[in-house]
Amino acid sequence: MSTLTIAAVQYDIRWLDQQANFNALAQLIKEHFADNAAADLLLLPETFSTGFCINRKDVQEPEGGGIALTWLKKIAKQYNCVVAGTVLVSQHDKKVNRFYWVFADGTVEHYDKRHLFRLGKEQDYVEQGQNRKIFTINGIKILPLVCYDLRFPVWSRNRQDYDLMVNVANWPAVRRHVWDTLLKARAMENQAFVVGVNRIGEDGNNTAHSGGTTIINFDGENIICADDNQQKIITTKLDFSKLDEFRHKFPAFLDADEFELSLDSQ
Repeated sequence: MSTLTIAAVQYDIRWLDQQANFNALAQLIKEHFADNAAADLLLLPETFSTGFCINRKDVQEPEGGGIALTWLKKIAKQYNCVVAGTVLVSQHDKKVNRFYWVFADGTVEHYDKRHLFRLGKEQDYVEQGQNRKIFTINGIKILPLVCYDLRFPVWSRNRQDYDLMVNVANWPAVRRHVWDTLLKARAMENQAFVVGVNRIGEDGNNTAHSGGTTIINFDGENIICADDNQQKIITTKLDFSKLDEFRHKFPAFLDADEFELSLDSQ
């Protein structure tokens, strides 16, 4: 197994102002990479270009890609890395919360958020994703998740098909303890590295976010964390040979229960 350098962006998203977000993020990323080595994967928070505004019809991009996807492609090419973040994309009479993974050569893959936040009525405006995805970078297999997906361990169960779990979110400060706890639990139970990327600041619905962006070892210990309520890009190189060694010494996955995952819609 090889290594992977991760850069995770903790950011105060400007509400419904795409250009302001693009400009601010571009400057933050430029400053970071002026002082740090290149990354293989650059991760942005959920709905990084607009904030989590799901109930407005004008806050969505066309199925084939819009201004946000174009910007992601530009950044991926400029920094020669995979850039990933979610965008609300038109689908049927609703939209999907689409987690774009954009490669430096312009290739685009995506995962549509599976679990919709019922308390926020996300299901009224957003269609449920139907497919669990695994993406590969430098031979490393990665499970993408979006925010509320974190609460559902069956969906993220490691069937020895991934080495790294990534969750990008707009996770509110009031439930921050849940975020911190579940990220560590997912790492330990799945014997995988975990990256959690969250926003900071207050959104247009007066919901506060404190951050909690972190990169976690397969034993549940934090490798690096961003300071709360601060815009920051954290970065580290993950050595997957250490994960392979840990799994060999403690092969708990061999005692896992067999199951089948239902993909029926809500």
